[in-house]
Amino acid sequence: MSGLLDLLNSPMGKQLISGVAGQTGQPENKTADVLSMAMPLLMGAMKKNASTPGGAQGLMSALSSKHDGSILDNLGGLFGGGVDQGVMDDGAGILGHVFGSKQPQVENALSSKSGIDAGSISQILKIAAPILLGYLGKQTKQQNVSSPDALSGLLGGLMGGGNTANKQQSLIESFLDSDGDGSVIDDLAGMVLNSGGQKKSGLGGLLGGLFGK
Repeated sequence: MSGLLDLLNSPMGKQLISGVAGQTGQPENKTADVLSMAMPLLMGAMKKNASTPGGAQGLMSALSSKHDGSILDNLGGLFGGGVDQGVMDDGAGILGHVFGSKQPQVENALSSKSGIDAGSISQILKIAAPILLGYLGKQTKQQNVSSPDALSGLLGGLMGGGNTANKQQSLIESFLDSDGDGSVIDDLAGMVLNSGGQKKSGLGGLLGGLFGK
């Protein structure tokens, strides 16, 4: 699905990376690495939540109201004077919902993988979560997604579709379900940041290409 490709390869994608880096005081290349691992994890956790009727309904209602994509219309304003506390609080709420008790584990694994401290990882995730939801909101509107099945299909498509998405999804779910030594995120990061020469599709290929891996 080219939507996410367009988003992250666009000036908006670069703006997102530089804005998050500026907000957290981290180098842009490291911020890009964290986002490239965190986005699939967030997407996979949302897809897992949306696999239950209640979870799907909750996500659908969020996407049709608060997270309808309007946050993407003014990223310059969002990052211009520092990210608004309301956005950070919103991000914290999203993370608590999709990661639950696994959130510290996710942050620690991303921290050890990227070399950025867990506090900054937490900040990056809080900013990324509302932007990712806003992007999903825009996609659901454009594609007239109105059922849980269609929503699951949209999330799967954004993760690359087919076997790649299924493999990523099972990695993500085992990571979220495990007591977690972080090894699953190594596999996931290997897929997402794969430096192999073969043509990759979906999120992994896109992020690998975008961040010069």
